Amino acid sequence: MKREVLEPMAIEEDFLPLNGTDHIEFYVGNAKQSAYYYQKAWGYELVAYAGPETGVRDRASYVLQQGKVRLVLTTSLLPNSDISRHQQEHGDGVKFLSLWVDDATKSFEETVKRGAKPYMEPTEFSDEHGKVVISAIHTYGETVHKFVQRSEYNGAFLPGFKEPLNKIKVEPVGLKHIDHCVGNVELGAMNQWVNFYEDVLGFRLLLTFDDEDISTEYSALMSKVVSNGNGYVKFPINEPADGKKKSQIEEYLDFYQTAGVQHIAIETDNIIATVSELRRRGVDFLYVPDNYYDTVLDRVGEIDEEITALKEQNILVDRDDEGYLLQIFTKPVEDRPTLFYEIIQRKGAKSFGKGNFKALFESIEREQELRGNL
Repeated sequence: MKREVLEPMAIEEDFLPLNGTDHIEFYVGNAKQSAYYYQKAWGYELVAYAGPETGVRDRASYVLQQGKVRLVLTTSLLPNSDISRHQQEHGDGVKFLSLWVDDATKSFEETVKRGAKPYMEPTEFSDEHGKVVISAIHTYGETVHKFVQRSEYNGAFLPGFKEPLNKIKVEPVGLKHIDHCVGNVELGAMNQWVNFYEDVLGFRLLLTFDDEDISTEYSALMSKVVSNGNGYVKFPINEPADGKKKSQIEEYLDFYQTAGVQHIAIETDNIIATVSELRRRGVDFLYVPDNYYDTVLDRVGEIDEEITALKEQNILVDRDDEGYLLQIFTKPVEDRPTLFYEIIQRKGAKSFGKGNFKALFESIEREQELRGNL
């Protein structure tokens, strides 16, 4: 593993200052049923809705929030729309990784002049709650970055959305904010997209993992992590590496049919409680053999948590120079083996769990073998 030192962006002007992730929008086959899953299983609150009842004729969108995590689930109401085509080709998946900015016009102009392909010119939307400016650029696959400027808006979400009339009671599970979002790209494309984030969005290379870091007997991948100036937004980019059998990245690309978002990592302050409750509600996680825990403390040293509690929930531990982290990965959350989630708790660590890569990769391979895709 090679670690790059991030110099403070104050040395030079940050031409794309980001306040964090504004929202992540999925195109899905049935947003109403998907929203129910995220409410009942994950504890998200339904905070806004757009559809025929609000004057939107071609789609229905449900906005879900827990902590600072905001998900938007969108379904087409028309058979031949781009939303329908996207869902048919890729299955349920992330269309928009939307970034919260102070100036959506400047964000668009600065990135486009550096080579970004425009998706949407800066556009103002308004209603009785104020105004929002949104612009957007293309990135890997069919994924799009929206720039959302909302300082003059105090509505439920965005103009065109209303607070839902009927809410079901939900119990949050302790999700706080998005830690990072991981993209899978085609063989040979990783450096192209790392360069895109560096040159076009002003990100810096944070970490590099090669196929020696992330490999098993059968398969391997390579990954680079880019981060914006203040570290609020981090995007690892994965590509396949040569191996005896098909890697998890190749399986994803086969089923998603293009590059796309592989997983979303969400931070919690109490991973044992969060994972225990998610399991109780039916969320499936990858399994790591019990013998992982026989030597984990020899590797990571003293931790605050009881190892028996971590073993019971199958939570993994890793340490870097600044502290340690705890993490666990769900199985794919739809029938195509594409998108999944990571639950992470950081106790000082700034890294991504390199010491767990082999155990996690072997766990993913066991699932691939069950699906007949290894």
